[in-house]
Amino acid sequence: MSEIPRTERTTLRRLPKRGSFDRALIHEVLDRALICHVGFVVDGRPFVIPTIHVRIGDRLFFHGSPASRMLKAVGEGVEVCVTVTLVDGLVLARSAFHHSMNYRSAMVFGSAQPVESPEEKLRVLQALTDHLIRGRWQEVRIPSPAELNATLVLSLPIEEASAKVRTGPPIDDEEDYALPVWAGVLPIGLAAGVPIPDPRLAPTALPPGYALAYDGPGAAAGDVPGANEPPGQVE
Repeated sequence: MSEIPRTERTTLRRLPKRGSFDRALIHEVLDRALICHVGFVVDGRPFVIPTIHVRIGDRLFFHGSPASRMLKAVGEGVEVCVTVTLVDGLVLARSAFHHSMNYRSAMVFGSAQPVESPEEKLRVLQALTDHLIRGRWQEVRIPSPAELNATLVLSLPIEEASAKVRTGPPIDDEEDYALPVWAGVLPIGLAAGVPIPDPRLAPTALPPGYALAYDGPGAAAGDVPGANEPPGQVE
């Protein structure tokens, strides 16, 4: 199915023309983000937790400590709203009122469930690691059984979701186009710096190629054993 069915919660009220229910676009935004924010309510109080995530097929995974009261509540079925945002540029208009950003965002609603199987946990943590930096899992020590037990992995189906995107130049009031003010878009992107070695690293150890050539997250879900589809591609 190319589109995710829209619901009352995912229907956009403001600037609905920027909204999309295209599954490939929603997957792409989730795949390119380094961090998500998980919002929920516990005991009448709102919480928003920033955390890392990964998409495998039509499910979104995030993790934390089982000792976290808030994450435990999420794992027990509390409704969540997960959001990610990618900033692509600053939109500089001729008037202060029309300044904006070019961006891609996605929002997913639902109830997360804990992943119980150690094998499934390991698969998700591999996907999570390679989502952040592809190739890393193959070089590091994998989690021990004790470490797996100390990790809460939550799974959220991507069944109620939407995306919102802004692209293009500023949109000014017609009379403002004659103003002698520069207007346009300042592109914004993720850029990695030079790797900084751990002080306890052997002097002969060199940074791996995937660290030297890092260009952001987004390891294809199809590269992860057991995944059922690759992420969508959006130009």
